[in-house]
Amino acid sequence: MSEAVTRTVTTPPGLLASLDPLLREWLPRQRWFAGKGRPVTGFALVAATELLPPTAKLGLYHLLVRAHQPLQPGHGGQEQPGDCYQLLIGVREALPPRLAPALIGHVTQGPLAGRTVYEALHDTRPAELLLEALRAQARIGGLRFERDPRQEIRSGLVPRLMTAEQSNSSVVYGDTFILKLLRRVVPGINPDLELPLALAREGCSRVPPPTAWLVADPGDTPGPPPAEPYVLGVLQPFVQGATDGWELALRELAKGEDFLAEARALGRATAEVHTALARALPTVTLGHSQLRHLVDGMAERLEAAVHAVPALRPYADGLRSAYTALDDLAAGGRTWTAQRIHGDLHLGQCLRSPAGDTSHAFGGGGEWSLIDFEGEPARPLAERRMPQPTMRDVAGMLRSFDYAARSVDPPQPEWAEHCRAAYCSGYAEAGGRDPRTEPVLLRAYETDKAVYEAVYEARHRPDWLPVPMAAVRRLATSDLT
Repeated sequence: MSEAVTRTVTTPPGLLASLDPLLREWLPRQRWFAGKGRPVTGFALVAATELLPPTAKLGLYHLLVRAHQPLQPGHGGQEQPGDCYQLLIGVREALPPRLAPALIGHVTQGPLAGRTVYEALHDTRPAELLLEALRAQARIGGLRFERDPRQEIRSGLVPRLMTAEQSNSSVVYGDTFILKLLRRVVPGINPDLELPLALAREGCSRVPPPTAWLVADPGDTPGPPPAEPYVLGVLQPFVQGATDGWELALRELAKGEDFLAEARALGRATAEVHTALARALPTVTLGHSQLRHLVDGMAERLEAAVHAVPALRPYADGLRSAYTALDDLAAGGRTWTAQRIHGDLHLGQCLRSPAGDTSHAFGGGGEWSLIDFEGEPARPLAERRMPQPTMRDVAGMLRSFDYAARSVDPPQPEWAEHCRAAYCSGYAEAGGRDPRTEPVLLRAYETDKAVYEAVYEARHRPDWLPVPMAAVRRLATSDLT
């Protein structure tokens, strides 16, 4: 694609209007669509880039569209500009059978009338084009394909779309690279690129270093341009044969094996990443006023959760005591250090490379790697980039051990207790401080996480609600003050 390193493109007028009725039906069905439960009433075009002209056998459009939805069901005409989504729309005369699952629909009006449009990541050629553009550092319209010049991107790598996706989409290229495309995007520096780049500069081997990334500058669109570009995707080395921590934990549970060595190693890996982040990026000290703001946020989330999940009501006072205990410590002059953290750490965000694998600079010899530094996508970007106590990550991982132990029949809470202890011991070995020496801070963060889990499960997986409720009962009756 070297002949198209820089290319100015135009998109046909009426493109979004022609796709509108199809996208209204298709978009809410996607796993990564965040506005489920509210109808899509329209779209606003943030940016459109023609990557392949539709006059050829295959056309390809890159779109950033903002979905309009009612504020709440039943609120009539009250709408707000919703989330902005990244779409890759393929255009063909007709779809071959292999692409049937990718169908969006048949266009009946506008510049693509008579054509079939589909999710292009299922198709080999569009996926290849993205890698070619990254390798060539192409600039196509408002899209910038950038890369680390020290890392080589070979041509001819066969792409395949990963199917086990949630909030984003990933394409693996020949078991060499993985391209994570963010679906819900906001302008600004995304921590999923920012933090791995910072860790790579520190030489931290626990996180795959970014090889290339995709950025959009939608400055040609009507209205004021965003203050910062959109980060749309990150290409990183792929750990072939790796198993994520959730799968590995469930496998060991099914075999009746303990997970202590892995939990301890995972604790060491977490501490190494935290230490590297503290070196790479600024840290701050949290005094009483900063802790009061943190505690108030936890208390507000608890109040909202109690209204949403009646099962929490008997435990509300006990849970609230976890937050007041932390506030009391801060009022007495206690301070804590805050830094950049992972922000959404659990077993599924960790990869265990195969034992003896030394094909990568990271993760060799059966080591743990941490991935997906985006944080919780539902939280505002500015909040996700704020320095926070490392205990938030620790609490997330401890809750994940509990989830694994209670997802099997019969539940095995003792397995979780042993893993939690091993993880904290491993963290202390590499980080110099055992999280258990901060029981009040740990309890507050675990409580905040368990409350969040209870709301999520009540809304999406009611059968799983007993898992966080077991933690709620434990945390509500803890007396660590």
